Amino acid sequence: QVQPVESGGGLVQVGGSLRLSCAASGGASSMYAMGWFRQAPGKEREFVAAISRSGGTTYYADSVKGRFTISRDNAKNMVYLQMNSLKPEDTAVYYCAARILGLASTKGWEYDYWGQGTQVTVSS
Repeated sequence: QVQPVESGGGLVQVGGSLRLSCAASGGASSMYAMGWFRQAPGKEREFVAAISRSGGTTYYADSVKGRFTISRDNAKNMVYLQMNSLKPEDTAVYYCAARILGLASTKGWEYDYWGQGTQVTVSS
């Protein structure tokens, strides 16, 4: 069983940067496609970015394209989300999710395991 654990959230000013990390314990990370999702107060969870098992394919939500970069290091069982040019509307709890032996997906229901989330707050 895989247990994603997020870290790296915090408070940042508009235009700043943060890097979120996700440690995927419980197996070789090369077995999982990984995704990042977020949920803002009063809103539904939404897709942010996803990466294939090899790291060769990535997907981004239109709202973060060009600002966020998802990457992975399978040797370290880690997935990262580099967030640049942050905006107040990026404020949310960010969740890391793992999909066993599947393709990277933008659909949350296709992921098998979820982390507890890390808060990102962008202040103006």
